[in-house]
Amino acid sequence: MTTTTPNNIDDYIAGFPKDVQKILQQIRATVKKAAPEADETISYAIPTFTLKGNLVHFAAFKNHIGFYPAPIGIEAFKKELSVYKTGKGSVQFPLDKPIPLELITEIVQFRVIKNLEKDKKKKQK
Repeated sequence: MTTTTPNNIDDYIAGFPKDVQKILQQIRATVKKAAPEADETISYAIPTFTLKGNLVHFAAFKNHIGFYPAPIGIEAFKKELSVYKTGKGSVQFPLDKPIPLELITEIVQFRVIKNLEKDKKKKQK
């Protein structure tokens, strides 16, 4: 694990063992495909995708991948996420189980819609 803040997502991913790098790359590719117009950045020292505000964050830990689609993203997929450990705006995908890439796609697409709606409302004011 790196102790300094990475400059970009490539740097972040490079700081992990090969097996974890593979999972992080899969998640990154999944998010990119679900939100091709989103920008990649590092926020809170972890990989972040933004589109009219934060979209999702993800991070690797010793035993899980943390995925952070904000509380609205967790709430909307409460049933699908019920098999995972969740927090207010986070979910933990265990490293010893397949990562639910289809579910990540659905959550990201949902977050894109919500961010665009929020942005549209802001512009109407």
